[in-house]
Amino acid sequence: MAQSIEYQDQSKGPLVIIGGAEDRDEDCTILREFVRLAGGTKAHIAVLTAATAYFEETGAEYDRVFTQLGAAAVDVVHTQEPKDANDPRLLEIVADATGVFFTGGDQSRVIRVVQDSLLEDLLHKRHREGVVIGGTSAGAAIMPEVMIAEGDSTTHPYLNAVEMSQGMGFLTQVLVDQHFAQRGRLGRLLTALLLEPSVLGLGIDENTAVIVQGDTLEVIGEGAATVVDESGASHNNLSQLLRDEAMAVFGVRLHILPHGYRFNLKTRQPSTPADSLIPEH
Repeated sequence: MAQSIEYQDQSKGPLVIIGGAEDRDEDCTILREFVRLAGGTKAHIAVLTAATAYFEETGAEYDRVFTQLGAAAVDVVHTQEPKDANDPRLLEIVADATGVFFTGGDQSRVIRVVQDSLLEDLLHKRHREGVVIGGTSAGAAIMPEVMIAEGDSTTHPYLNAVEMSQGMGFLTQVLVDQHFAQRGRLGRLLTALLLEPSVLGLGIDENTAVIVQGDTLEVIGEGAATVVDESGASHNNLSQLLRDEAMAVFGVRLHILPHGYRFNLKTRQPSTPADSLIPEH
C-alpha cells in the first residue's frame, strides 16, 4: 500500500528537472519555461557550472540562450573547487538571482564542490523563498535527497547496476534518472528503487522536463517522463542476492507521461492535460 508522504512545501519555488540534451537553438520550449518561471524579462539567472570540466564554454552557451530568451541578467557562477562555494562574490550573485540553473556534466562533481558549503545553504534558503531551481542531465540527477551517482545503462536490474550517493535534496522521496529512453535506463532505475524502498522513480527523456510545483509535476518537451512506483510491489528477491545476480520484482506500477500530462507526488496518481499548470505556447 502506498505511503502518504509529505512532499515539497507549497511555498517553495518550482523545480525544472531536465533529462538532458534540451533544445537550445530552435523553440527552446524547456529553457523558455524556465526563464518565464524565473520572472520572464525581469529574470536574473545564475548559471552554476560545477558539474562540468568545460565550464567556460558551457557557461557561455547558457548565457547566450537565456539572454536571447529575454532574461534581464545572466551571471555564470564557476565553482570548480570547494573553496569557490564560499566565495562572497559568487554568493552575492545567487542571493540576487530569481532563477538558478545547474548545467550538465558529472553529478558527483557538484556534490564534491557544493556540499557542506555556504553556497549549499544559500541555495536551499533561496529555494524556500520561491526561487526556481533548474538543472539538466547531471543537474537533474542532483535534485533528490539521494541520487544515482553512476551506473550501468541498458541492463536488467542487479545490485551492482547503480551507485547511490547524497544529492542536493531539493526534491524529497523521488529518485531521478536522465537520458532515460535514449540510454535504456529502466533497469538501473528499478535497481535504485529496490535499494531505496517506498520512493518513486522518475526517468526523464532527453529534450524533456518535469516541472515540480508543490505536490504536482507536469511534463513538457518532446519525449516523456516515466514514473515507476514500487511501493505496492508484492515480491522481490533482494535478500537472497549476491552483488552480480539478477533482481526479481512483482507488481511495480509504471506511468508514461508525455507533454502536458501531470502526476501528483502525494497521491501517486497521474492525470491528463486537462487543467494543466503550464499553458501551451
